[in-house]
Amino acid sequence: MKEAALPAPLTGVIPPLVTPLADRDELDIAGLERLVEHTLAGGVHGLFVLGTTGEGPALSYLLRYELIERVCKQVAGRVPVLVGITDTAWMETVRLADHAGESGAQAVVLSTPYYFPIDAAGQADLREYVRGLAAELPLPIFLYSIPSHAKNSFTLETVRAVLDLPQVIGMKDSGGDLNFFRELLQLRSQRPDWSLLIGPEEQLGEAVLLGADGGVCGGGNLDPRLYVAIYEAARRQDQARVRELQQRVETIVRTIYAVGRERGSWLKGLKCALACLGICDDFMAEPVRRLPAVDRARIAAAVADLGLLTGERVATTV
Repeated sequence: MKEAALPAPLTGVIPPLVTPLADRDELDIAGLERLVEHTLAGGVHGLFVLGTTGEGPALSYLLRYELIERVCKQVAGRVPVLVGITDTAWMETVRLADHAGESGAQAVVLSTPYYFPIDAAGQADLREYVRGLAAELPLPIFLYSIPSHAKNSFTLETVRAVLDLPQVIGMKDSGGDLNFFRELLQLRSQRPDWSLLIGPEEQLGEAVLLGADGGVCGGGNLDPRLYVAIYEAARRQDQARVRELQQRVETIVRTIYAVGRERGSWLKGLKCALACLGICDDFMAEPVRRLPAVDRARIAAAVADLGLLTGERVATTV
């Protein structure tokens, strides 16, 4: 298998891949294959599997291993593949990382263990946790800050403390606080090979204009060309074009992501939209259920209004 080179720093749009499911603990294999090709055709710069959008923590280990193998084999070195390895158990994190390395992935993504609390003031345990894993894992590590889901978060001091570890090569920040992100950008100046990526897609353009290396945007599953176009416009410092394209992202957020009544309805909406496009099934990892018929109809209408059914997307060239 040809292995993709991992740029230093990694830049661009790296969608957190949805995990297509056919049933409980069963991959929608044909849907996964279509989804991978759909995102790659949109010009993305990498793929991230087993993240939040991929419902990673809700999947069995056997299914996670299968997903890693299938994605790495299908991508076949065309872009780097990043694998989420966050777990509450040290050894499961190590096993996932080992399997990712054996399957041909280029890096792993590590958030904080999400059950027992970590001292928010000193975070000494967390720093040692990262240092220990960095010494043991076979692949480079991206830190992943997502306090809304992991309960614990990486403080600026902790990031500074592990910045000297060559195995830690970047960070995805999904906290949504651009002031904190600016502080991370200042830290990043100490490591030219370090990659800083934004999570919330509503902030992609602004973050790249500020100096971010790119974004890990869930909407890249749905309309990858849109997010690549935002990234490219921001790299050119074309603020007018960024604003124009970000308005389309806001429409996706307001329509597809906002359908439903639960906090996690954005993911139900995203999977439903992919189903409407005929890309993959929208079965959700339990205990979450797919949207009811009335909401699915609203998603289908939104997908049609966005021109996604016919391929009539907003122009992505200057």
